[in-house]
Amino acid sequence: MNQFLSRILRASRLDVSLYEEVEADKTAFKQAILVVVLSSIAAGLGVGSAGVGGLVMGALFALTGWFIWAYLTYWIGTKLFAEPQTHSDHRELLRTLGFSSSPGLIRILGVISPIREIVFFVSSIWMLVAMIVAVRQALDYKSTWRAIGVCGVGWIVQILILAILLGIAGKGVGAL
Repeated sequence: MNQFLSRILRASRLDVSLYEEVEADKTAFKQAILVVVLSSIAAGLGVGSAGVGGLVMGALFALTGWFIWAYLTYWIGTKLFAEPQTHSDHRELLRTLGFSSSPGLIRILGVISPIREIVFFVSSIWMLVAMIVAVRQALDYKSTWRAIGVCGVGWIVQILILAILLGIAGKGVGAL
């Protein structure tokens, strides 16, 4: 448990060596997924007054968004924006991206209604920066700009996909 908490803190501090460590540590996969799940639950709880439905929907929305973004990041980073030294498999990237969700744990502070929007904004930017570090390390990029491009393109596509899914879900609810 000490190692897990230490990794969460190091990931949140954007410690480059942590991302290299979890990329290489094949046993860190469960920890990485647990960070994503905990971060998603924190988002669901941070939604606040929406009750149990809000908690579940917030957590599921956050988790779904992360998986979509992780897949897009792998595809964009290894196929479209690869450098000659880029080599990664899904699990290596998922381990680093999982830990890049560590800053999302602060979303639980969203239960404090007056600061909810600020907490979610700050955590989103912090998670994006952590993801850029994770992508740069996992894909062995020499350029941070390339990692920014991968994350930016993936983020835009993820938002479009989630908007479509929300639109479909909204129509389904309206039909009831």
